[in-house]
Amino acid sequence: MARRATGGRAAKRTATGAPAKPAGARAGTRSPAPAVATAARPRRMSPQARERAIVAGAIKFFAERGFGGDTRELAKRLGITQPLLYRYFPSKRALVERVYREVFLDRWNPQWEVWLSDRTQPLQARLARFYKDYTRTIMDHDWIRLFLLSGLENVAINRRYLKMMHARIWSRVVDEIRHASGRPSIARVPPSETEVELVWGVVAAIFYIGVRRWVFGFGVPDDLDLVIEDKVKAFLEGAPAAMAAPAGGRRRAREQVTGL
Repeated sequence: MARRATGGRAAKRTATGAPAKPAGARAGTRSPAPAVATAARPRRMSPQARERAIVAGAIKFFAERGFGGDTRELAKRLGITQPLLYRYFPSKRALVERVYREVFLDRWNPQWEVWLSDRTQPLQARLARFYKDYTRTIMDHDWIRLFLLSGLENVAINRRYLKMMHARIWSRVVDEIRHASGRPSIARVPPSETEVELVWGVVAAIFYIGVRRWVFGFGVPDDLDLVIEDKVKAFLEGAPAAMAAPAGGRRRAREQVTGL
């Protein structure tokens, strides 16, 4: 008695026991090969949008890897070819220069100098207004890391920025403190080493808050405006006296000391 196939009809087999080919299949033919995935082409973008995307990606890349990061790897992250990257920026140096402009120069607020020089307002209020806005400008993952890494890798971005700060901000702060203290302007007597160091110390203390957060991974105060107000108050309660009568006598600021 023939045994019934379980679960429906049994599949037909050849004399050798191999499964029979479906009806209509020719001898010697193979099943179609699976489709091979092709590499995705760069998404079409306008030249302006592509350039912005490259700069934004470069900022993140250099902030993470440092300025020694390879442009080939950057292009790969951006999903483009290295030759396409060089169509927009002919060299890595040109790309770094654009990053400097985007992160540091374009965020410069020309009102800072106006606020600091407005003698209709109390000096403490002027300094607090400037330092609060400056803190909001630099307190950013990319700004802090790019500034720090440029110094470690001798890219000189930080040196160029500090020269600008020295010429446009620090000297102005010294001049305003002298005016409030009844001392000669910096046009008559150049800033001393002590004066530059004390003003630089406030900026350094603000920058270090960012280092604690985005380099060391430590927590920082939630309300930085209050921190800045306290720093400005402490600065004005001690710095003017030290500027007027520095320990060891007056020493003119020298490039070897300031680095500027």
